Amino acid sequence: MSKRLDLTGHTAQHSDWHTTRFVLDLGNPLIMGIVNVTPDSFSDPGVFYQSRLALDHATQLLKDGAHILDIGGESTRPGATPIDATEEWRRIGEVLREAVKWNVPISLDSYRLETQLRALDLGVDIINDIWALRQEYALEKLKTYKCGVCLMHMNGEPSTMQRTPLDGTPREAFASVKDFLAERINVLESEGYFAKRIVIDPGIGFGKTVEQNLYLLKNQAELNELGYPLLIGWSRKSTLGQVTGCAVGDRLSPSLAALVMALDRGAKILRVHDVRESHQALEMWQAVINS
Repeated sequence: MSKRLDLTGHTAQHSDWHTTRFVLDLGNPLIMGIVNVTPDSFSDPGVFYQSRLALDHATQLLKDGAHILDIGGESTRPGATPIDATEEWRRIGEVLREAVKWNVPISLDSYRLETQLRALDLGVDIINDIWALRQEYALEKLKTYKCGVCLMHMNGEPSTMQRTPLDGTPREAFASVKDFLAERINVLESEGYFAKRIVIDPGIGFGKTVEQNLYLLKNQAELNELGYPLLIGWSRKSTLGQVTGCAVGDRLSPSLAALVMALDRGAKILRVHDVRESHQALEMWQAVINS
């Protein structure tokens, strides 16, 4: 006998996300469009590496329905080679300077404190940090700004994380992710961070096996017990390719399937590459939910 998914038991979360310039209403899920200003991203290597191309792409994502732009200058794909802060800023500085003029929420995808502070001084709204603000002095420095923050779980670091994924069964790995996010929330709140500045991300694909990623999606609703909005990024991830056999460029259909399942389990921000199609899927989901 199949078990029916209970969509009514989500723990109440704060219904808005406070960022540098905007209070984002999370009553309806939001789409975060990805802008990779990198030569080696797993999903679109080098396509938007030049600043003008990146800005044109960002403009198109907004036309396609993105509510937030997430701009990054370093690939965090498994096995990626790290760069330094100077090179990271060379890639994204011009893009950020222009994008913050557009009166839309701008997120910086970076774990380097130096880069984060430079971006915040430009007026960037959100710090999307795969290290969950664990860098030395990050909590102290970022506390002086009023930016939104996304705390993500990652096991290990990008260059090695898939060689040594989380130990344990999928259920044990899920518990580790949940405990980590709870710990980071507690640390930020104890340091005086306003709760409505914080959202959390379980880090699909960041140091986790295929089975652990699938378990995270299946049981994602349990993360709502932490009481913080969930940012979820399944777009084009390698687990989708492992399940379906699709190459990176052919993962739109499984990406949308995972997106809808994430919505059903309480996701509030959806980080995606294919904004137009994701926005259409979101509209259909909302129409059913509101009918």
